[in-house]
Amino acid sequence: MTAGTAVERYPAVHAPDSHPRRRTRWLTLVACAYAAVQLVLVVPRTGHALGWDESVYVSQLDPRTPAAYFSAPRSRGLSYLTAPVVALTDSVLALRLTLVVLSATALYCAYRTWRPLLGEATAALAALLFAGLWSAQLAGSQAMPNLWVALGAVAALGWFLRASREPRAHWWLAAILLGVTLVRLPDAGWLALPLLVTALCFRVRRHTVPFLLGGLALGATPWVVEAQLRFGGVTGRLHRSSATEGGMSWHINTGNAWRSLDGPQLCRPCHVPLTHPELTLWWLALPLLAAVTLLVAAHDRRTRPLTLTTLPLLCAFALSFPYLFLLSYSAPRFLLPAYALLSLPLAASAVRVLAAGRRTWPVTAAVVVAICLQLVGQAVLLPGISARVALVSERYRTAAHSLNSLGLRPPCLITGPGALPVAYAAGCASAELHGNNRSLTRGALLDRTRLMPAAVLVLRQHQRPRYARHWTRHRLPGTPWTAYTPR
Repeated sequence: MTAGTAVERYPAVHAPDSHPRRRTRWLTLVACAYAAVQLVLVVPRTGHALGWDESVYVSQLDPRTPAAYFSAPRSRGLSYLTAPVVALTDSVLALRLTLVVLSATALYCAYRTWRPLLGEATAALAALLFAGLWSAQLAGSQAMPNLWVALGAVAALGWFLRASREPRAHWWLAAILLGVTLVRLPDAGWLALPLLVTALCFRVRRHTVPFLLGGLALGATPWVVEAQLRFGGVTGRLHRSSATEGGMSWHINTGNAWRSLDGPQLCRPCHVPLTHPELTLWWLALPLLAAVTLLVAAHDRRTRPLTLTTLPLLCAFALSFPYLFLLSYSAPRFLLPAYALLSLPLAASAVRVLAAGRRTWPVTAAVVVAICLQLVGQAVLLPGISARVALVSERYRTAAHSLNSLGLRPPCLITGPGALPVAYAAGCASAELHGNNRSLTRGALLDRTRLMPAAVLVLRQHQRPRYARHWTRHRLPGTPWTAYTPR
């Protein structure tokens, strides 16, 4: 048997899928539980204010608010996703609830793609392992790209593996890769790399190459057009993106990723101490678990294609590589795509152990206990982390309301640290004179202050900028800022 044909076989056992009427809808239950956790533990805390990055994405197509500065590394897929909701209402809660429904549906659809490959029980367990992470639960109702890349990667890889037997799989593969590229172009490139290499190495897979390249090209078109219009071309945008990310080059960033595993949401610079080290053991065990799954898959390669294990692992490594070795900062959400892909072979190995039954009952008991401890540990972390996220977002909304009460109403302008999310909440335009979001010169800023109400936000322990030395000072209770407005 050649390697090319070994890739094509489906698992020998399909008991969970052989009788649709008798099938337990485990995957449906996991998706519903995922939505329920968000509705109970996340949305009640975060449902009334948007974070920094969320404000940037949502503001782009909001008809009521000027768009915030859109930096070079970003892609506009999240703006397209949220546009229908913000066109109808300015309610953050409505946006959150919509995203809960969409994320739970996407979780179901992504892992359902693997049901013919792994079976119902394995696909459901994989979805549970991923959805059980606090970072996945928090991201479900957020307007952030990483969760959508993660679920898109799972679906794209599933359709890629099914493409040789199902003609429609090619089109699903292209469509999903297009969507991932719209949401985050660099991640789509890292995801497509091992798929393209596999397609070129196995003759039976080569017919997927046009669909892979077509999905990437169509999804990248808005990014390329914007690069030409705003950044002087693709090379210029890549250079600006690297500068915004702090200079993408070789960094051993695994320590930062580990320290930020249980918060904060953005570790830049990453000097925080490791919190709850006992709850990070699962992360340290991932390389060992990946090696075990490879050994198990190699042992079972006569009944189950080895590619079902190797490709998810390769794609997970590719998607995690820039965040572990090219950046100098970290955030828990960065590795969501890798976790989603790793859940597939880990679940497959766990189901094999559980199916062995009494013959290996100590190992079976250990697997069950490990899964339960992992889910409980993540559940313990979620309320505290979501409360901290809500506190930061609520400060933006509080500052916005205080500025509105001072007479700063649309059309208006806000600048200074924290200006982007505060301005969106206040209905104002935002501008920055320094840093990665620099969008205006000092002279242009002063010219605009003569045309509309304006304010500069300054952290309380800092001095006001020189151009605002004669402006009126205002305290903003409940926030870390002081505001200055022109007299």
